[in-house]
Amino acid sequence: MPIYEYRCRDCGRKSAFLTLSVRSPLQPKCRKCGSLNLEKLVSRVAVARSEESRMESLADPSKLSGLDENDPKSVARWMKRMGKEMGEDAGEDFDQSIDEAMEEAGSGDEADEGSTGGGEDF
Repeated sequence: MPIYEYRCRDCGRKSAFLTLSVRSPLQPKCRKCGSLNLEKLVSRVAVARSEESRMESLADPSKLSGLDENDPKSVARWMKRMGKEMGEDAGEDFDQSIDEAMEEAGSGDEADEGSTGGGEDF
């Protein structure tokens, strides 16, 4: 059962469609805007994995090597890897959201360094 990917020429969103056979007629429709103006994409071969298999892979301790929870860049790299493991479930804007969060965290660190809170660390 092949999965074909299409990009909507109207809104730019990518969509994947599962067909029962190569010979099955397919009239793809954009899942975001409903347009029929789609172009077929040449995509990589993908192996469908169950959610359980993906979660087991993420829980593997060897995948956490190099993760330093005190280093925002390290956490961002790990989050992007996790997003790739999740596939489409992570959403199309996942990497962009991580990058934006990193920029905000970076600007927050600079603000924290210059502040004088007057409190004590315990």
